[in-house]
Amino acid sequence: MGDIFSLAGKSALITGASSGLGRHFAEVLAKAGASVTMGARREALLGEAATAIRQAGGRVEAIRLDVTDAASVAEACGGRAYDIVINNAGLSHDGKALTTSAEDWSRVIDTDLTGVFRVAQASAARMVAEGRGGSIINIASILGLRVAGNVAAYATAKAGVVQLTRALAFEWARHRIRVNALCPGYIETDLNRDFFASPAGQALVARIPQRRLGRMSDLDGPLLLLASEAGAFMTGTELVADGGHLVSSL
Repeated sequence: MGDIFSLAGKSALITGASSGLGRHFAEVLAKAGASVTMGARREALLGEAATAIRQAGGRVEAIRLDVTDAASVAEACGGRAYDIVINNAGLSHDGKALTTSAEDWSRVIDTDLTGVFRVAQASAARMVAEGRGGSIINIASILGLRVAGNVAAYATAKAGVVQLTRALAFEWARHRIRVNALCPGYIETDLNRDFFASPAGQALVARIPQRRLGRMSDLDGPLLLLASEAGAFMTGTELVADGGHLVSSL
């Protein structure tokens, strides 16, 4: 890792950091030299993740953070300015649009889209108040750019995240705040590993031009590009890492 990707002296907040991509992102930023604040609702898992990063030599603290709760977001983001904010908290709902309840729809939109706005707004307010710039990275998805069946709420939320990213980047560029979206394709995690080993999962993998799932480590380079000075002239963009899935034939 060259100096241009170094995050030494930088502070970072990651939401949804107790497991999966959020935990991995915390590990990556800590290895790059950042002081990382990990936020999530599942405090036991969050504590385990933070302990593991400390044992590996990283600087990290863990805080309870619920992105659907304005008071929780204000407490996490109002007291200090972060140099890097990664909006990773999210959930999905698997079901046909005709049978998706209002409660399930609202739960996904409030977490995956409104939660991103809450954290970005509160974080940017501190950056502006302190007269410092920063990098906000919103974790979207290729499903915010294309669509699949049975994920109407999730795809809508992620499409909203992409457009929100552009809107915030436009407004906040004058404050030296960069806002970008990272759009992963299908990434293998503990939660989806069994599905992708099934016949239905393997059929989906066969449609990816690289003929494989993404690994969490495949997102390290894009993440560090957006977080570091290497991406200093990038704002309002969506960076896709999907093995060519978006350019596959219909």
